[in-house]
Amino acid sequence: MCQVHNARACIGLLVVMLLAAGCGDRRILERTGFIQSTSHDLLPDGKIKYAISLPIATPDIKVKSEYLRTAADSAKEARIILARKTNLLLVSGQLRTALFGISLAQKSIWEHMDTLIRDPTISEQVKIIVVNGDADKLLEKKYREFPRTAQYIDRLIEKEAKGNTIPETTMYSFSRDYYDDGIDPIAPVIKDAGDSIIVDGIGLFRDGQYVDKIDPSESIVFSFLLGSFKHGEISFDLRAMEPRSKAIMLSSLNSTRKVSVEHGADGPRNVVINVNVKASVLEYIGELDPGNEADRHKLEQVLSKNLTQRAQQTVKFLQEKKLDSIGIGKYVRNSMDYAEWKKLNWRDEFSNLNVSCNIKLKIKDYGFRR
Repeated sequence: MCQVHNARACIGLLVVMLLAAGCGDRRILERTGFIQSTSHDLLPDGKIKYAISLPIATPDIKVKSEYLRTAADSAKEARIILARKTNLLLVSGQLRTALFGISLAQKSIWEHMDTLIRDPTISEQVKIIVVNGDADKLLEKKYREFPRTAQYIDRLIEKEAKGNTIPETTMYSFSRDYYDDGIDPIAPVIKDAGDSIIVDGIGLFRDGQYVDKIDPSESIVFSFLLGSFKHGEISFDLRAMEPRSKAIMLSSLNSTRKVSVEHGADGPRNVVINVNVKASVLEYIGELDPGNEADRHKLEQVLSKNLTQRAQQTVKFLQEKKLDSIGIGKYVRNSMDYAEWKKLNWRDEFSNLNVSCNIKLKIKDYGFRR
């Protein structure tokens, strides 16, 4: 009987201990501040202006944002200071975007990204974004049509990335390319456009330092060079290319890229990038008939030539900057002995490499004309 009584007492004590432990670790939703977005800017004195955006639920079931900022030497120090400015328990598990102002990006964003990477509560899928301007001012600004700026930025980047006009750069992809000696990291660039936010191109990095950007008008061509993809749109002004045509809009892009490397006695000599693109005609303004085989073939030739020229100019721009942002180095590295690869100064080698681009466009769908 005593043994049964003692067993019951032990079980009861264990249950009490478990409940007590659970109560000690409890986090009440209304008292928790879920950081959705952060911004980082370099101040003149060398400190970092750090800000966070928190979605706050109100009693009338609406969501507003609480915005906090401070200056500190590091993000972790800033986090401690910000925690003293709010009655909420700050947590990072719902972080979606990390914004870096152009002033900080030009110095280096890596050490601040490294802080995020080391935090086990932060997802590797957090989006890395460069702001052409002050990231703090952009994140704080209220846009009439978009009440929650942090959510607006997150959805804007997702939508543009699905159309392959910009890369959806995450902490994982940026750090992967940072450590890979055959490619340089990239990240989307955005800026304030008055009553809205606009994508301002693709940022090019040397290690963790922002160097330059690809103009938004050439971002889809850059995507052709970067890799194979599906979806996307591109428009052309044809007046300077084909006298009987004014403009054409292509959609449902399906692009495949192949890279071949030719070696000489002293190392890699030539690289050829072949890209095949299939697309549908969404709109055409001109005298040609895309439904006519001869006219369609004429349009394909004109568009292929234009894309090839633009791709060649993009590669030349990257070579002048000594930035292998499209990953040619990975193909060169895989085509040779690794010991020989390590002997190469790839940045100098890349800038002097003979790179030929060849883009062929095929119109697969052109609708019908009445």
